[in-house]
Amino acid sequence: MMALRGKTRAAMRCFFLTQQQLRLPLPLTPSSAADISSISAPSSHRFFSFTCSSLFRHSPLFAPSNQAFSRPISFRELHSSPPSIRSFAARGLQTMPNSDSVTYLTQREAAEVDEILMGPLGFSVDQLMELAGLSVATAIAEVYKPSEYNRVLAICGPGNNGGDGLVAARHLFHFGYKPFICYPKRTPKPLYSGLVTQLESLSVPFLSVEDLPADLSKEFDIVVDAMFGFSFHGNYSIYCSLLISIVVIRTPAVVSVDIPSGWHVEEGDVNGGGMKPDMLVEVSLTAPKLGAKNFSGAHHFLGGRFVPPAIVDKYKLHLPPYPGTSMCVRIGKPAHIDISALRENYISPEFLEEQVAADPFVQFRRWFDEAVEAGLKEPNAMGLSTVGKDGKPSSRMVLLKGFDQDGFVWYTNYESQKAHQLSENPRASLLFYWDGLNRQVRVEGSVQKVSEEESEQYFHSRPRGSQIGAIVSKQSSVIPGRQVLYEEHKELQEKFSDGSVIPKPINWGGYRLRPELFEFWQGQQSRLHDRLQYTPEEVKGTRVWKIVRLAP
Repeated sequence: MMALRGKTRAAMRCFFLTQQQLRLPLPLTPSSAADISSISAPSSHRFFSFTCSSLFRHSPLFAPSNQAFSRPISFRELHSSPPSIRSFAARGLQTMPNSDSVTYLTQREAAEVDEILMGPLGFSVDQLMELAGLSVATAIAEVYKPSEYNRVLAICGPGNNGGDGLVAARHLFHFGYKPFICYPKRTPKPLYSGLVTQLESLSVPFLSVEDLPADLSKEFDIVVDAMFGFSFHGNYSIYCSLLISIVVIRTPAVVSVDIPSGWHVEEGDVNGGGMKPDMLVEVSLTAPKLGAKNFSGAHHFLGGRFVPPAIVDKYKLHLPPYPGTSMCVRIGKPAHIDISALRENYISPEFLEEQVAADPFVQFRRWFDEAVEAGLKEPNAMGLSTVGKDGKPSSRMVLLKGFDQDGFVWYTNYESQKAHQLSENPRASLLFYWDGLNRQVRVEGSVQKVSEEESEQYFHSRPRGSQIGAIVSKQSSVIPGRQVLYEEHKELQEKFSDGSVIPKPINWGGYRLRPELFEFWQGQQSRLHDRLQYTPEEVKGTRVWKIVRLAP
């Protein structure tokens, strides 16, 4: 890679020269940091000095003694903190009213909660670091797909925040990203040495500061800011240079871990000299920090998912529910998104004529089974499009309940809108979309009702609640409110509580679409998608399927 140059190199020279001239010790004190900003220097150097000055003055690491605290205490330090920290909780927790009613913690409140986590509840540093790094990687993967944002530079500081970055990089490697590590000041402790060894065993490159390009966007798609955190203290010089290079110079997407570097824990980016991340993933505390109220980036996540219910109840924490099995949850609403810019650059195996089955039913079975094996949600969900005699089309999602050489079967109310349209025009189109596999299948054909016997058999295979629901719902008709459905459903549940057979409604049953056309679609890069179409034709008195390729 190209050597560090331009503004970044000038900024580094300015910092080191200023420090040597003044013979300032590191870490800098608030007064000495303020002195730097008054030194006469070229404009670009003065900007750098001002930024570092504001960073030091407003970073909690250099908070004046008359502030509420002289140095933030990480939850990973709490096991060695004095018992007096417990008195901090008496002030109560601060909350920000919003749709999620999420609790925001001050530094002291967080310390009280985390002292308990690291003490009687038995959490260890390495355990929480692993959870934190996994949460960061999960949040990144949710927003930045590896097909579009593959090259990730993790800039890791010497503290626990840097450890989170190392763990995140390892997980990102296994998620399909290509991580790079810049770790200028390594921590000589077994935990951190082990993380470095793990990354080296994966052949993840470690880069020096001098190896980095001045314009990070030319070499990387994402920069993970795991530099300062809120408890870092020590030699700032190298990391200040990196911070300036990211703040001043155009960069790729920036993801800050726990708190953006240069921010005050409670007041945020006070003088504008801190990081301006696109994403903030708060992972080391039980709830967002007070300073995060000032975060204006597009993506704000809370991660970790380790807070015991006893802590939630004791401190009245209001935390958003985590979706499914995810290790992270979005806080608030994402920023306005330009819909025209939303796109996915699909990466899929080629779908070639010589690879497909001659029979489209066999090919559909192959793809359907792969969708099931991939664990996709409701792989039998399909869009059903119908058109009545008025020529107006309508579509809705239904569930496939069977398919074979005779066709595709689903069930519904025979008095619904789709049923009326099918009675007027017995033709339809089905569309299956399997997002996780970048695949679609479109099927067109004629439609007819299945036999009453077949409908009866399927109806009684359904859960009893669903059988009652089919009786209650007069599908597509106007009703006065949802309570009407609940009341009738409850009445029928009581009526059939003895386990007696629930009769199938006369106006309920199945349809079967007999295919006359299949199209199999496989997403590919640069919109050069694969589209193979099957249509039937007669060859020597035998019905066969003709396969043609369509332009994407």
